[in-house]
Amino acid sequence: MSATIQFIQYSPEQLQSEINAGVKVQLENFLKHFTPKQPNEYLTRQNVADMLSVDISTVHNYCKRGILQPKGIGGRVYFLRSEVEASLKPLNV
Repeated sequence: MSATIQFIQYSPEQLQSEINAGVKVQLENFLKHFTPKQPNEYLTRQNVADMLSVDISTVHNYCKRGILQPKGIGGRVYFLRSEVEASLKPLNV
């Protein structure tokens, strides 16, 4: 059994226009609340040292003092770029 729907008051152009307007509203609402998730970027100790213009020993000291949170796998040490950037604090000058 198939159902037939007839749009008597709308021309095909008007129907298409109504559909387009409805889709546009839904898409705008979606885009307001959608933020694409950026993939995690991992940095090595040397990358962090270069990024902060410090020596690797300074990066090691930051880890010991809890300023930076290292991550590891095997014998490798990594840092999340977002966490390194978040550890920077504004200076009151």
